[in-house]
Amino acid sequence: MTTPACPQCTLENTYPEGTQFICADCGFEWPQTPPSPTEDDADPVVKDSNGQVLQDGDAVVLIKDLKVKGSSTVLKQGTKVKSIRLVGGDHEVDCKMDGGSFMLKACFLKKV
Repeated sequence: MTTPACPQCTLENTYPEGTQFICADCGFEWPQTPPSPTEDDADPVVKDSNGQVLQDGDAVVLIKDLKVKGSSTVLKQGTKVKSIRLVGGDHEVDCKMDGGSFMLKACFLKKV
């Protein structure tokens, strides 16, 4: 087995030590076996403000008034949202309400 080139400096002066490879030129260390994907990496868990796990199709309620960016619209506290859809990114929840379609953060929602 040959040692791989350093991922940081791309030089091939590397050697194994324990469970790591070490670059003799720049001192960079990295694991010999790449980390295996965990359940969290494959399908991130989205939780509401109370720590309940949210899933596609759940119904939620807004826990505070939310101003819609770029609009004078305000989503009122206590508004029930049916049939949410989970998406990746900063705003994890995609939903449709009377005022239109919105992307919301899960920390402002409570599962019904």
